[in-house]
Amino acid sequence: MSIIIIPKTHEDWIRERQNGIGASDAGTIMGVNPWKSNVDLWLEKTGQREPEDISDKPFVQYGKIAEAYIRGLFALDHPELTVMYESPYKIIQNEEYPWLFCTPDGELLREKINWKTEGIDGQRGGLEIKTTEIMHGGQWREWDGRIPDQYYCQVLHQMLATGWEFVYLCAQIKYTTRDGEKRAERREYLIEREDVLEDMKALLEAEMEFWEQVQKGECPAQKLPEI
Repeated sequence: MSIIIIPKTHEDWIRERQNGIGASDAGTIMGVNPWKSNVDLWLEKTGQREPEDISDKPFVQYGKIAEAYIRGLFALDHPELTVMYESPYKIIQNEEYPWLFCTPDGELLREKINWKTEGIDGQRGGLEIKTTEIMHGGQWREWDGRIPDQYYCQVLHQMLATGWEFVYLCAQIKYTTRDGEKRAERREYLIEREDVLEDMKALLEAEMEFWEQVQKGECPAQKLPEI
């Protein structure tokens, strides 16, 4: 079971996020966020530093507008799934650990035939949408048969918060060819809960330790991304 909270405004949503760990914080806690360290996040969660407001940045605005279109295309491509979306501010909390929560880009229902009961089981899942731009060739390696570590941690966190059985990560990747042509491609990655249980356990342990350090005011040792 999960706890559902739907703040009315963006400001209310930001305040709610201060009370725990969201999915976008997971990679930072694990030391795989190239833009923020776990110590930076600790300073924010303990109220010693204001989180940077990037909501007006062009790439953020682009992502917000594109999200609805990408979700619609995903629904068209997956008639076997029921795609649901309620609010940009919907927060789903883990009942056992209320400080562990996420805000989904979409919720999914996948029906499977249960051959033992000859009935249909409904598995709940999530949709994570990303828009990004490749600025140099090295960034393609992060998408070579996988998803970037930061996004992977985010997906694991969402499963912890919600109990979802699976998550689809749908990414629109923009890039410029060597000839200077602007292009974009859309990729989908399916992550099944049963395949990532050990990684989920490791993430939960790290997040529990981090949140305890927030509560006690004890600064964690800094983790740096691998170069």
